[in-house]
Amino acid sequence: MPKYIVGGVCAPKGFRAAGVHCGIRKNKTKKDLALIVADVRCTAAGVYTTNLVQGAPIVVTKAHLKDGFARAVIVNSGNANTCNADGAEIAEGMCALVEKYAGVPKEDVIVASTGVIGRPLSLAPIEAGVPALVGELSYGGEGSTAAAEAIMTTDTVRKEVAVSFEVGGKKCTIGAVAKGVGMICPNMATMLCFITTDVCISSGMLQRALTEDVADSFNMLSVDRDTSTNDTLCILASGLAGNAEITAAGADLTAFKRALRAVTTSLCRMLAADGEGATKLLECRVTGAKSKKIARTAAKSVVCSNLFKAAMFGADANWGRVLCALGYSGAPLDISKIDVAFRTANGYLPVCKGGAGIPFDETFAKAVLSAAEIGIEIELHDGHCKATAWGCDLTYDYVKINGDYRT
Repeated sequence: MPKYIVGGVCAPKGFRAAGVHCGIRKNKTKKDLALIVADVRCTAAGVYTTNLVQGAPIVVTKAHLKDGFARAVIVNSGNANTCNADGAEIAEGMCALVEKYAGVPKEDVIVASTGVIGRPLSLAPIEAGVPALVGELSYGGEGSTAAAEAIMTTDTVRKEVAVSFEVGGKKCTIGAVAKGVGMICPNMATMLCFITTDVCISSGMLQRALTEDVADSFNMLSVDRDTSTNDTLCILASGLAGNAEITAAGADLTAFKRALRAVTTSLCRMLAADGEGATKLLECRVTGAKSKKIARTAAKSVVCSNLFKAAMFGADANWGRVLCALGYSGAPLDISKIDVAFRTANGYLPVCKGGAGIPFDETFAKAVLSAAEIGIEIELHDGHCKATAWGCDLTYDYVKINGDYRT
């Protein structure tokens, strides 16, 4: 089983990372440029936003990953490089800078941006910052932490994780950094997430594993039902763990996918808990569904409900909003069979049985829902499939943050 370790994207063999302030953001105390570099050319895969409006870095990254290989990732925060006439030129310019100063061919560079949409982005501060960025590259956990900090926008905490596991008797590692906060309702992957691994795996199998994973991880995450224009999830595999290359389904691929799921699930929880203005993590578990699709649809509908999210902010056991969200989800459900309960560190609270309310103590309910993490348990009594979705409460601060996000 995967074991959680320290080191983030630098935990796997052959990866260095760094983050610096180059001047895109006015606040000089906040890093705004990150770089991850592999010692060797890696097999690579990616998934991206389904929004028809897409940032120029996505177009460039897709082109660079057509051959299934990459060796570096460069990311800026503070400007999304979206809806700019020269956006592709800027994105390609960022890749060219990595080639010039780090020696990685620009065609092997993944590029991403996050921040305000529609604001012109100058290459000048990035060009000035890349030499120092390359000079800061480190194999240690400090490098991963710096990179994780450099891709943050309104995140209040950095997101990084790593796990170790075995494939074919060889010790292997997966590490990751991510950023989230707002505009989070992916239909592909997540906001920005970069995963590294030292597993030896073909590009085809890597893409397959990543695509299958997001259906039950990042696609089940929502902060505000908005799908960003820049959502990018990429993974690089150095192969330096020394295992026999994974080229087909089997025990080795299963072990890799299990470890990947441990990483992505951890990140989903981090991203949901740190949603813009959030005070509570919501984890909705649906069981007893006729199909996986029905379970996913039902769980996602609940964590996307603004009325339910507001109730959780107020620690109000308004379970009717759960039933309401299930009813309009589009999933074929028999409401008369549904049970609902809330579970937190403060206690367990059944609120609905067979589609109807059951008595509960309001004082106890308030105590249960005052916890920082709330589990919503929904039993459909209609099959054997299940799914989990993650979200957060809807608070006053979400409006405050987004009311003046640009200015």
